[in-house]
Amino acid sequence: MTAGATDGDTASAGASTAPLSKERVLRTAVALADAEGITGLTMRRLARELDAGAMSLYHHVRSKEELLDGMVDLVFAELRLPDTKDDWRAAMRAEAVSAREVLARHRWAIPLMESRTTPGPANLRHREAVTATLRTAGFSVRMATHANWLLNSYVYGHALQEAGLPFADATELGDMIPEVYLPQLPAEQYPYLHESATQLMAGDYDPADEFTYGLDLVLDALERARIADE
Repeated sequence: MTAGATDGDTASAGASTAPLSKERVLRTAVALADAEGITGLTMRRLARELDAGAMSLYHHVRSKEELLDGMVDLVFAELRLPDTKDDWRAAMRAEAVSAREVLARHRWAIPLMESRTTPGPANLRHREAVTATLRTAGFSVRMATHANWLLNSYVYGHALQEAGLPFADATELGDMIPEVYLPQLPAEQYPYLHESATQLMAGDYDPADEFTYGLDLVLDALERARIADE
């Protein structure tokens, strides 16, 4: 399978002969970063994946920085835009849940989402929609800025933490608690950690629920701050 294949499918037979375009360059770069990480992504590596000469890429992206800008913009294009017609908390909750799902697919993008100084149209469209949702809900310019920073910090931080977890889901965690964690947590030495691990193993705890639990707390706190700022 080529690194550019997605969803377990091999690349189509005609992919290498498809005309080179900026969109194809960017989407192939995203697929490579998804499969191999961002650190190994070079113009030469990308050219090999596209079966093209490295210099030919520069007809479509002028530099590595422009390539990264375009890749990040494709990620922003996958995010759900909040709707000003919805309740702001529901709109921003849906946007945050969408962002978490998108970043789980493109983990390489987490540290890049806020770093670009030449944002693309999808990036700007998303930021405008977020700001419009908050402002039309009654947030002042300053409070909307606070809310945007806080929500971004929460989403990116949680996505970064999830990317580093040694288990993929509740089932894997349930298997690891008795096999990996509990043997390292003797009750006489770590009574509270032992108690927590034992109860979590016995219950229906799912670490995936932590995101929305914390997100609702953040949104409720922002609503109180918005009202206090009126």
